[in-house]
Amino acid sequence: MSKAHILLIEDDLNLGFVIKDNLEMEGFSVTLCDDGDKGWHVFTQLNFDICVLDVMLPKKDGFTLAQEIRQKNTQIPIIFLTAKSMKEDKITGFRIGADDYLTKPFSIEELTLRIEALLRRSKPSINQQNQYALGKYVFDYPNLTLRYESQMQTLTQKEADVLLLLCKNAGKAMKREEILVQVWGSDDYFLGRSLDVFISRLRKHLNNDPTVEISNLHGVGFKLKTPSL
Repeated sequence: MSKAHILLIEDDLNLGFVIKDNLEMEGFSVTLCDDGDKGWHVFTQLNFDICVLDVMLPKKDGFTLAQEIRQKNTQIPIIFLTAKSMKEDKITGFRIGADDYLTKPFSIEELTLRIEALLRRSKPSINQQNQYALGKYVFDYPNLTLRYESQMQTLTQKEADVLLLLCKNAGKAMKREEILVQVWGSDDYFLGRSLDVFISRLRKHLNNDPTVEISNLHGVGFKLKTPSL
């Protein structure tokens, strides 16, 4: 399983490169920016799993940047880095929507552990309630919903049934006949055409996140690919 993509914004480039190098040695992918404007531009262009923001930044401070990030994405974890230890700053950060707060100086080991803990909480692969994290989507099978950030769409029962089967076998090839038998109870030509229609609908539902893909396996069936596979 690939490690997460981290947006690191730190105006002290010496410290920034030390953090970046150490996190990359842990297997993370890290994009480093040295001011808030650059950080916002990069955030809108690329997909990230977590943001690590210095509070005192040139051009746009960390609190302002975090507010903008929260308006665009309510789910992504945010960790603040700061040289200040004032209680008021921490309260401000948490009110904005920060998930964690580290006061400088801190150890890379502690930062790494906090990143990993937040990622475990924010991106569960599967839970007992049949909810699945698919890239930036959350699929809630019992409620027949697919959520992307603040957008919620309701699936038909058959759409949800097909997507549930693909989720349970994510990263694996699913034969057409297996899907037909398990969802429709029969494998025949006309049902096969119906399956193609449902796959097309699901692709449209998932097209906001290019890292989530239902791929065709010629002569075999389909495979659900997500960022963690």
